[in-house]
Amino acid sequence: MKTDKVYFKNREDAAAQLIDILPIEEMKLEDWIVFSTSASGYSIAKIVAKALNAKVDYLFCAKIYTPNNDECEIAIVSESQEVVIHEELAKSFDISLDYVYSKSKIVHENLLNEKVYKFRNNKRLVNLENKNVLLVDEGLNTSLTMMACIKTAINLKAKSVSVAVPIIPSASIQVIESIADDLYYKKNIAHFINIKHYYEELEEVKFIDILNIKN
Repeated sequence: MKTDKVYFKNREDAAAQLIDILPIEEMKLEDWIVFSTSASGYSIAKIVAKALNAKVDYLFCAKIYTPNNDECEIAIVSESQEVVIHEELAKSFDISLDYVYSKSKIVHENLLNEKVYKFRNNKRLVNLENKNVLLVDEGLNTSLTMMACIKTAINLKAKSVSVAVPIIPSASIQVIESIADDLYYKKNIAHFINIKHYYEELEEVKFIDILNIKN
């Protein structure tokens, strides 16, 4: 049985609560594109985009893991080959940059390229000039993926880059705010457990699932 730490019934409820705190009418005055930063956040991004009368898309990233441990995330690579590294973890495991970047290249070529091909018919993100970008997810466990997405949008010359998530660890707020133009969140948790803990219902979403709902 869940405790009173549950803040959202499901993703639809989380999206509605997120929309409540966004300056929707003000944002509608500009040209926005909403990106989900994960498969599980895509349904939320789609609802938010509809409220903004904006296009929804998916900014693809993949995790790089430490050697011999496929549960310990050491870095993130985006579809435009931006890499964000968990530097403290890399140092503690004595993992070289050569390892991270070589693995990132392999993951990009073997995983991300395939997903981009299937989702956008191989149309790659090339330029976001004059676009206001809103990055959306169901929450953040760490900030690595979101940081990679922010970095990608900035390097693709987005006019502005904002982040909107229903729930966020308090420790991630300063990190995100240091490079994003705006950060919107409904709840921040000092002693964060994991995203699923704060939802009553949170079904697993895989890449194949968003292919079926993207239109």
